[in-house]
Amino acid sequence: MAQTKKMLDPDPRIYDFETEYELGQDNVRPFGLDIHNPVFLISSILIFAFVLIALANQEGTAALFGWLRPWLTSTFDWFLVLSVDAITLFCLVLIVLPVGKVRIGGKDAKPDYSYAGWIAMMFAAGIGIGLLFFGVMEPVYYNFAEDGNAVPLGIDIAVPGNEYAGVVGTIHHWGLEGWAVYAAVGLSLAIFAYNLDLPLTLRSAFYPILGERVWGWWGHIIDTLAVFATLFGLTTSLGLGAQQVAAGLNEVFGIEPSPTVTVLLIIGITLIALGSVLMGMDAGVKRLSEINMIMAVGLFVFVIVVTGVGTAFARYFNVMKDYVWHLPALSNPFGREDTSYFHGWTTFYWAWWIAWSPFVGMFIARISKGRTVREFILCALLAPTAVCALWMSTFGGAAIDMLNAGGAEGVRATVIDSYAPEGALFGFLKELPLYGIVAPIALVLIVIFFVTSSDSGSLVIDTITAGGKMDAPVVQRVFWCTLEGLVAIALLLGGGLSALQGAAVSTGIPFTLVVLIMCYCLWLALKSERAKM
Repeated sequence: MAQTKKMLDPDPRIYDFETEYELGQDNVRPFGLDIHNPVFLISSILIFAFVLIALANQEGTAALFGWLRPWLTSTFDWFLVLSVDAITLFCLVLIVLPVGKVRIGGKDAKPDYSYAGWIAMMFAAGIGIGLLFFGVMEPVYYNFAEDGNAVPLGIDIAVPGNEYAGVVGTIHHWGLEGWAVYAAVGLSLAIFAYNLDLPLTLRSAFYPILGERVWGWWGHIIDTLAVFATLFGLTTSLGLGAQQVAAGLNEVFGIEPSPTVTVLLIIGITLIALGSVLMGMDAGVKRLSEINMIMAVGLFVFVIVVTGVGTAFARYFNVMKDYVWHLPALSNPFGREDTSYFHGWTTFYWAWWIAWSPFVGMFIARISKGRTVREFILCALLAPTAVCALWMSTFGGAAIDMLNAGGAEGVRATVIDSYAPEGALFGFLKELPLYGIVAPIALVLIVIFFVTSSDSGSLVIDTITAGGKMDAPVVQRVFWCTLEGLVAIALLLGGGLSALQGAAVSTGIPFTLVVLIMCYCLWLALKSERAKM
């Protein structure tokens, strides 16, 4: 692979990332569109074909993904875990090295958004649906389901001090290492786009090793793979959100959940997302993200107050201590005997986070101009880890306490007795006061998270398939927003939750190699930028 030419500069650390490629030069413009040739055509045709095949052969789709997910997670477990470990260490090192002073967009760049707006959008795009879907279900499942065989590291929860092992295992999946994947991809895209003036697409991050060839078929392959990873990673979350909304409608309004109801929900919420798309970034995603954060904070405050503030924070600090203590063992892929937790959950999660990384990475890159590398990583990695851990320990820990005390029958019924995880949150809220008020609020919150994920996801895919253009015709975002809904419907009808998870894993594993190479290219770019300062 060709290295870029060095500049006529005595400092060998400074690279010449200048290119003769002009933004949009390979785009075609039929019917007033502005699409990259051939990334848009290849991606859209293959995805449409997938939707048609999945809907025409639902049983075959269910069988395929039912087999594919466990095979992939058990075969590539070591690769996924070691890769995420390496990405996490890389991000942590950047915080303390001199390159942490590099500013996205150059030394005079100013942030486009306030801290509150920036972090709200980052959170809403990154993990909104996940917190609501898994916050109660996952800690409870690890502790009590499968007769204790899903407990992380085989920890004996009967030993005093270990009763929140399930919370520790959950924090591992929603904490440091997952957010490091987002941070690495987002920072790579931001530096190459705003500091080095390359198009905001995944291929640009590979310019240091591919040179001008990045604008040819090497780049087409990288961007097309990013579209698939983004779409299937996103539709996994959209499918989970739709199932949880269906469960909430049953709880609040007595509407029985069914495949028809779920499909209608996806269609309805996709239409709302289309409205947000038409409103634009500031009036659409930004405003909805801020509403999300206000409602999520309100729900959190309500839960922590009624379940005991002192108890919640004592639990939080204890599980964080245990999380740090067990992190090396949880991050080790070799000699694991907790296979239900490790293969059934950890390796799936890492593939899912990586599949989501082009989506969340590009989105946070677009909103992070003006931040330093150090500021970016601290806010995109450490702060979300602390907040996610507080959420999971508050919701999941309180549910564990209720179950140990003989209560929370709704949680027991949906997580332990029969696996219907979409109902766990509402089963938990039933144990608290003011359920008739809180449950509808939680339902609206899930819907808004659903909308912001769909809207911001369509924005990212459109940017990739428009050759890095951030001002492509809005009808293209409408197209991708609609296609996301169709893929979610196809996967739900063709296998349900296992199909959604299988699709995310199948795209996340090959994209892992892409992210690792991106980290190396980012390092070369940051060294060059630091040398210019």
